[in-house]
Amino acid sequence: MYEKYIKRLLDLILSGIGIVILSFPMAVIAILIKIDDPGPALFKQKRIKKDKKTFMLLKYRSMKMSTPHDIPTHLLSDPEQYITKTGGFLRKYSLDELPQIFNIFFGNMSIIGPRPALWNQDDLIAERDKYGANDVKPGLTGLAQISGRDELEISEKARIDGEYVKALKSGSINGMFMDIKCFFGTIKSVLKHDGVVEGGTGELHKIHNGVIAK
Repeated sequence: MYEKYIKRLLDLILSGIGIVILSFPMAVIAILIKIDDPGPALFKQKRIKKDKKTFMLLKYRSMKMSTPHDIPTHLLSDPEQYITKTGGFLRKYSLDELPQIFNIFFGNMSIIGPRPALWNQDDLIAERDKYGANDVKPGLTGLAQISGRDELEISEKARIDGEYVKALKSGSINGMFMDIKCFFGTIKSVLKHDGVVEGGTGELHKIHNGVIAK
């Protein structure tokens, strides 16, 4: 009941309100991006949604036009060289994700759910299969994002995504409380910039093993 009807209704209402309220600041951000590095303010990227189907995810462009496409940031050598000044600010406060309110409004994403994997992130997709995390809508934010974000190993991210799915499937009350937990946890994480490591994944594991990523 909650996952199929109430959650979708909340996504539709909140994303619709967000589009109306944020239209002007989003337009300003788009102009700043184009001034910083000429080119489109938005970029589209093929991602995985529910049942491993694909959709085009929208983001503000935070990297230079010369950046290789369809490569996860953590696989780029020295990813910071590609990030624009405006992009650095947007990424720090997760503002580069704002255009995804349109993905939510049109039903490809939810506000809360596992972050959508790139179409070619076979390792993450395979790990999520183990926990049923590919069987729900991806989200703007989720349990993994408030539990470590870039600092988590891929296998750990998938396991935590599985915890979210388990709560969502276990009943309306559990699903609703999990979404509330993720929503307010995200606000806290964004304000504190928790778990953001440019070009990094699995940083907690590396630090625990005495290796600090450059």
